Amino acid sequence: MRSLFLIALILFATATWGNEAQIRRALEPKLGGAKIEGVGPAPVSGLWEVRVRSEKGGVRVLYADPTGTYVIDGSIYELRTNRDLTEERTRKLNAIKFESLPFDQAVKVQRGDGRRVLAMFSDPYCPYCVQFERTLQQVNDITIYVFMYPVIRPQNADHSKAVWCAPDRVKAWLDLAIHHRPPSVSASCDNPVEKNLRLGQSLGVNSTPTLILANGERVSAGLSAKDLAEVLDEVAKSKKR
Repeated sequence: MRSLFLIALILFATATWGNEAQIRRALEPKLGGAKIEGVGPAPVSGLWEVRVRSEKGGVRVLYADPTGTYVIDGSIYELRTNRDLTEERTRKLNAIKFESLPFDQAVKVQRGDGRRVLAMFSDPYCPYCVQFERTLQQVNDITIYVFMYPVIRPQNADHSKAVWCAPDRVKAWLDLAIHHRPPSVSASCDNPVEKNLRLGQSLGVNSTPTLILANGERVSAGLSAKDLAEVLDEVAKSKKR
């Protein structure tokens, strides 16, 4: 019995290696410089997960048939549980050590007891960031470490720098991020904006807002206030286990 198991394991490993090699040969020349970090079975039978690391450092997931002839760039949803399996996988692949973030470079916004914690790379002139800031206003008992990341309109980076120079950074940030009212103070103080830009680039942050949860996973900011609160509570519970 053990011999049969070993034979089956060897055959599976050989087939897996063969599929991976074939998929790599077919896809990697088409990826424009991005590298295939790994290939493995996908959640759906007959498909293979292809993990691609971009030049900016982030990992995304594609799906291919066993020969690499066909590629799917999109999400796999499990309808029974209403889960986006691709997003969950991508979050795990791009997870970082939350405690390693340089929080002294962030504007700390706290409401209520602050027990729900997340970090956010945000650009005050990103339309999605404005919408999400309004969503965040509906979530209580939260601590948000805002890493100002002015990439949409770099010519307005001084507005973010001035937030750091303001006597009340939280108010200055919210005025800028929600109402596009830049602080009236000078942007000449020592500030972390350039450091934040380098940090975001090193982490592969290529869209705003990018959220980093307390377990290090990244999540899309396209969440309702209710869904965000549930995600944050779930992460907090998992860290206590």
